[in-house]
Amino acid sequence: MFKDLIGKRSEKVLNTIERGAVRKFAHSIGDEHPIFVDEDYAKNSRYGKNIAPVTFARTLNFGTIEELKLPKQGLIHGEQSFHYERPLYVGEDVYCYTEVKDYYEKTGKSGTMSFLVTENNGEDENGNTIFKSRSVVIINEAVRKGMNA
Repeated sequence: MFKDLIGKRSEKVLNTIERGAVRKFAHSIGDEHPIFVDEDYAKNSRYGKNIAPVTFARTLNFGTIEELKLPKQGLIHGEQSFHYERPLYVGEDVYCYTEVKDYYEKTGKSGTMSFLVTENNGEDENGNTIFKSRSVVIINEAVRKGMNA
């Protein structure tokens, strides 16, 4: 079903790590560490500026893979992981894109489940990797059959 999309990627999308968005995000996750929200504290940190929480990357725009059509309901968030080369700095521009990395199926007692693996990438203006996040979306058999109808 999605096997032919492996390797497809979206166009890069420019995102700016905005101070207000980082502050709201830190508040919403209950982690208002001064490195995220206090400019004076951050100036004296090893980074010299505020950074964003690790999971803040989830809020960025990674573009769209036109051929990838997923249903609006019935998907299961299987897992997600983040790998950073360095933190996201408040105020910086980040170029983001998503790529389909894998698709496979497993059959069990309740039928066949499909697993779609995608990777979100964030790069600096020179194309250097800042972070990668990998997600697995599980599509159950009923949803998959509805997609083919």
